[in-house]
Amino acid sequence: MVRYLSEKLALLIVQVLVVGTLVFSLIHFMPGDPAVLVLGTERGGDAAAVTEMRHTLGLDQPLIKQYSNWLVNFVKFDLGESLFDHTSVKTYISQRLPNTIELAIVAIILATLIGVPLGIAAALKRGSFIDLALSSVAALGVSFPVYVLGAFMILVFSFKLQWLPASGFVDFTDNPGKHIMRLALPSITLALGLAASIARMTRSSMLEVLSKDFIQTLRAKGVPEWKVIFKHAFRNAIIPVITIIGLQLGNLIGGTVLIEYMFNWPGMSTLLVKSIANRDYPLIQGCIVVMASFFIVVNVLVDLLYGLMDPRVR
Repeated sequence: MVRYLSEKLALLIVQVLVVGTLVFSLIHFMPGDPAVLVLGTERGGDAAAVTEMRHTLGLDQPLIKQYSNWLVNFVKFDLGESLFDHTSVKTYISQRLPNTIELAIVAIILATLIGVPLGIAAALKRGSFIDLALSSVAALGVSFPVYVLGAFMILVFSFKLQWLPASGFVDFTDNPGKHIMRLALPSITLALGLAASIARMTRSSMLEVLSKDFIQTLRAKGVPEWKVIFKHAFRNAIIPVITIIGLQLGNLIGGTVLIEYMFNWPGMSTLLVKSIANRDYPLIQGCIVVMASFFIVVNVLVDLLYGLMDPRVR
């Protein structure tokens, strides 16, 4: 297991460095002069302003020097400063990233608690009305766009029933109760769509395992049904489920733009959109590299879970 862990950690470091290199290259692959694009049409024709902006971005240095500086700063977690208010990019990210991680983790936990039991129930009642109903609900959940579901949740639970606030953010340290109330709607909205995918994957994986010969042998030996299902069948069916949960968790870090905007939740996705609108290249680079790195970390953790769940993997 130690060797398996070491290999995954080494792969993690290499992948993060590759991501950092690609993010550094973005500003050089873009058409046009980045300094002119940052300044816009009003100041883009001012040669002095363009020269100053190129110096600020470090574009007046040789390419190898730019890359070495970027790499050293990247290793030190120094992602530069915003071009507009000179606030550290790390400060912006440290303020927004915990909110996005909290939203993503709560949503994926809720989705797992909903999707896995429904998938198991559908597999155990294959071909019955329960299976048909659960499969239909899961297909409907996958088909619904998240912004439609979000609008529906706001209309029902906020405007109609007035159980939960429609949007806004309150820091947990200021008021835990209000923070949780405002977290509920966006996390549930995300969880419902994710739960449908998890339920479908759980059902198909369980059906495949339940058709294996060793399941019939266990039942023939008189092993209790609950033990056959949860100790043997589900454990062998869990790896595809872990895969989809890990992929969804990674996607949530950068894929919650509509939800964060709709519910006014200050996270990484809305920060990235804002930085793109402002052409704030250091902030754009910082957001992209953090999101990509988080996705890589989640994938490595999923691989480690594979090794824990199935010794054959390691």
